[in-house]
Amino acid sequence: MEKPVPKHRLVDSPLTVAALYHFALLDNLDQKRKGLLDICDKNEILGTFLLAEEGINGTVAGGSEAINLVIDYICSWNEVEKIDVKFSESSSRNFRRMKVKIKKEIVTMGKDNIDPLNESGEYIEPHNWNEFISQDGLLLVDTRNNYEISMGKFKNAVNPNTDSFRDFPSWADNLSNSGDKPEKIAMYCTGGIRCEKATAYMKQLGFEKVYHLKGGILKYLEEITETESMWEGECFVFDDRVSLTHGLNEGEYILCYGCQQPVSVDDCQSPLYEEGVSCPKCYGELADSQRANSRERQKQIQLAYDRGEMHMGRKLPLKNRSKKLP
Repeated sequence: MEKPVPKHRLVDSPLTVAALYHFALLDNLDQKRKGLLDICDKNEILGTFLLAEEGINGTVAGGSEAINLVIDYICSWNEVEKIDVKFSESSSRNFRRMKVKIKKEIVTMGKDNIDPLNESGEYIEPHNWNEFISQDGLLLVDTRNNYEISMGKFKNAVNPNTDSFRDFPSWADNLSNSGDKPEKIAMYCTGGIRCEKATAYMKQLGFEKVYHLKGGILKYLEEITETESMWEGECFVFDDRVSLTHGLNEGEYILCYGCQQPVSVDDCQSPLYEEGVSCPKCYGELADSQRANSRERQKQIQLAYDRGEMHMGRKLPLKNRSKKLP
């Protein structure tokens, strides 16, 4: 029997960004990879998909109808019953190419025998999240990395101080071996995939009451108004928009070309910041040749913007952010 075509809600925008993941036991990965590349190339979709035996994870950008075709194709796989997608708008292409990679994990924890399909925590819907994380005796944990947390987090959330998701199991092991185990643990991440896998690991360690935010921060920012929100700051995203705020509007952060770390408006006021070259985080770590190459690149970007053109889909420099491009 043919699977029904799911209905997807898309924003009315020239460019739509779709962030998705789904844990499922996938087979024929090479065939699925080729099919995804073909449909994305034919429909001018750019971004990245990761495929593994444990599922699919990715973020792509393109026209809304083209995005629908890609999602419908994924939903046609026998192993995928349904898939949750976070949609947002974009003012630029955000990605430079389309990549579909086959990996051991769709989000790399580096631990064997983690089974989010059968042993993850309980979902908490965004509209119930504020009340849930406000209860006594609950440990709220941000499963993202340090540079992401520095841009924004939920009030009273614990930072495990990780530089990559591979570091999370070590933090969890220490918590498990401590003499002060929390009664309940709630976790969150950008789109839901890291916290879902993290809850599976916590369950494996023996924690019983483990929960995670369904759809992650992105779904929360989409559904919860700023006046009701317990989110503080902006949310880092892995594309050229760099950060999003409530309503999934583009934030003020940009990426430093020198170190690929997020740069705030305040960082840009520092004498150590040079647009397209360096920021306070990497100012003392770049060679003169790197600075020279970056300055020439930035010159070409500015010339393109002065002509009213996009340059490799890059976000506008801060001083030109109000400029409208074709």
